[in-house]
Amino acid sequence: MNRYLGIEFGSTRIKAVAIDEAFQPVQSGDYTWASSYENGVWTYSLEEVWAGLKTALRNLGEVEGLSAMGVSAMMHGYLAFDRDWNLLVPFRTWQNTITGPAAAELTALFRFNIPQRWSIAHLYQAILNDEPHVKDIAHITTLAGYVHHALTGVNALGIGEASGMFPIDSAALDYDQAMLDKFDDLIAGKGYPWRIRDILPGVLLAGEDAGTLTEAGSALLDGLLPAGIPVAPPEGDAGTGMAATNSVAPRTGNVSAGTSIFSMVVLEKPLSRVYPELDLVTTPTGSPVAMVHCNNCTNDMNAWVGALKETVELFGGSVSTGELYTKLYEKSLEGDPDCGGVLVYNYLAGEGVTHLDKGRPLVVRRPDSRFTLANFLRAQLYSTMSTLKIGMDLLAREQVAIDRLTGHGGLFKTPVVGQKYMAAACNAPVTCMETAGEGGPYGMALLAAYRANRAQGETLEDFLSNKVFAGVAGTTLQPDAEDVAGFDRFLTRYKAGLAVEQKASETL
Repeated sequence: MNRYLGIEFGSTRIKAVAIDEAFQPVQSGDYTWASSYENGVWTYSLEEVWAGLKTALRNLGEVEGLSAMGVSAMMHGYLAFDRDWNLLVPFRTWQNTITGPAAAELTALFRFNIPQRWSIAHLYQAILNDEPHVKDIAHITTLAGYVHHALTGVNALGIGEASGMFPIDSAALDYDQAMLDKFDDLIAGKGYPWRIRDILPGVLLAGEDAGTLTEAGSALLDGLLPAGIPVAPPEGDAGTGMAATNSVAPRTGNVSAGTSIFSMVVLEKPLSRVYPELDLVTTPTGSPVAMVHCNNCTNDMNAWVGALKETVELFGGSVSTGELYTKLYEKSLEGDPDCGGVLVYNYLAGEGVTHLDKGRPLVVRRPDSRFTLANFLRAQLYSTMSTLKIGMDLLAREQVAIDRLTGHGGLFKTPVVGQKYMAAACNAPVTCMETAGEGGPYGMALLAAYRANRAQGETLEDFLSNKVFAGVAGTTLQPDAEDVAGFDRFLTRYKAGLAVEQKASETL
């Protein structure tokens, strides 16, 4: 009996999922946490990283026959350490939109889009800010890379996660050497005692040896996992989402929707130009991927669900949070296809695709809008994917072919609803598998299984298609013409109203 463990540090939960030899989830445990806004920076404490992971593992229970494991986490951001792995400044997460000047300058220098949340943008912004810690840097990495190193002693990332730190050359399957040289030349006058390659983690492909859980790593976990377990290369939630949805081959894509929302489409050819709204990253095996990443997805809906739960309790009622989500999602289906003129902006944080540095959640309507519960809820759910749609339209302009789009994450947990709206938004069939709600930790468990089981010369694409997903049940919804037209009307109003969101962020 073999088991494979996937761990993911998501934005709202630290989750551990164990899968069996048939690659089906058999155990799970989690820990709820949230980022904090401190001194103008969204962050998490490293103490809570370890406390939360141990809680998730305790909730998972003992896993018999654990043959391999892997760690994944929210992508990118900035963790800087000295040579003894002491943290130099608090963790700067992907939510931050504080690196605009650095991202713009590097994009122009590299002729390659550098988003604000990428690690190299955070590093260069720290340099532009003359932050004193920069001279002491010996290592920069991501959250997944930090945890992996602490558990294994190996300072490396899976190539998909590495591609959100610094641009990757998909032919060399390593960081782009020409861009590394340009960066070193750019900062040469600063006199730092390091070169950029020296402080970046190594790059590994899916299936490669990324070390084993050491005695020290096991002790960090209070012995909840025994030393000696083989560990897969650590990935971000983008790479694990591709694995979880069998979307690593060209012309396939997936949408991961939870606290943030992003789509990943594996490309057949390069894009014709640089788009600041599109990230170019890679699959866990290094193939080029176009990514539309949006900082905001379900957080605003989560807040409204909490308020509505309080309303139920005000009248002496009691309802589980899960049941309330299901009822509210299903109620939204009664709304008008264009939400009756009701607009929602779900921006708690800034949003790169729409070029907003700050967010202010808004509900906006005209006096003649049909403001019903169903229309409000439908507008809430439309808002979770409207910014994504703006980015996806750029891929359509580039004539990027997508044969299959697979949805996963919390937005798709309630059957039909999120899937139906996403099909309307993208005007494409959307498939959800039975494991749609498991998302990243399930994908990381699959990458751990590939690390342990791949046959000689077997590609990740073949492993997923022939061994994991062959015969797996899933449902596909075609876009409904009335929904497509309604979403388009909603989006036209949504784009026109972005000026209101901009003004709100400036004045409130």
